[in-house]
Amino acid sequence: MMTRLTAALGLLIGLHASVEAQVFTATLDGSQESPAVVTTGSGTGSATFDPLTNMLSVDVSFAGLTGNTTNSHIHCCFSDPPSRNAGVAVGFVPTGFPLGVTSGSYNATFDLLDSSIYTGSFLSTFGGGTATGARDALLAGMTDGTAYFNVHTATFGGGEIRGDITQVPEPSTMALVGIGGLALAIGGARRRFRRGR
Repeated sequence: MMTRLTAALGLLIGLHASVEAQVFTATLDGSQESPAVVTTGSGTGSATFDPLTNMLSVDVSFAGLTGNTTNSHIHCCFSDPPSRNAGVAVGFVPTGFPLGVTSGSYNATFDLLDSSIYTGSFLSTFGGGTATGARDALLAGMTDGTAYFNVHTATFGGGEIRGDITQVPEPSTMALVGIGGLALAIGGARRRFRRGR
């Protein structure tokens, strides 16, 4: 009975963890551009992916830029560690990124199963021509640290501030993993105890 209970608990924990939102963050500055730029600009970015809806919510704030904004994107997925540059995956301007300013904020939600949100190059090269492939490639890049937010300005056309995207572990997921591990350990100890009697 305890073995079945332990297995069921482990399965429930795994299912809960697999449907929990993935959270990503970045701190943007000129030193992360490649090559690095000298600027007073800085910013923050975050993205939250909901695996149940396939929606990615993005928030970017920035201030102190030396030039007016001209564009902004998520770039993905660099494979050249020295340059760390990658092509554009998802553009922000079509969904209201503020242009012609030196400070501001932006938030939008993207349906990652809508192929029109991706650049044609990213969709074909990384996504194999499908939105599902592009979604998987983008999330993999954000998870493994090969994607970044980039804010372009009139002063720095290649990007004035940039931030590598990193995944933030969910506290509840970590707690569930700990509880699941404890349940499995207790179940294993009980089995060993029974065998030893």
